[in-house]
Amino acid sequence: MEALRELSSNSVLGNPIRLAIMLYLLPRERALFRDLLEVLEVTPGNLDSHLRVLEKAGYVKLKKVFSDRPRTAVEITQKGAQETGKYLRLLREVLNGI
Repeated sequence: MEALRELSSNSVLGNPIRLAIMLYLLPRERALFRDLLEVLEVTPGNLDSHLRVLEKAGYVKLKKVFSDRPRTAVEITQKGAQETGKYLRLLREVLNGI
């Protein structure tokens, strides 16, 4: 099954936490680090590690924003949105084939 082979080859989105980050960002385009912490219920170090993998792959951009204090904003890139959509389509194919 080709779709299953393609799914397993995507090491970036194959991780459930990274996939959850992308699914959260997809409709919003941007979120604060603290919001992701709250939604995903992971430690700051764990979230940072996953965000660095996504950033290195070009799926997200990390930016410092300033309001009442400095915060980290996470923005999905065009590549990230496209790859997440592709991953979801492949996942749907695999699930429909079961």
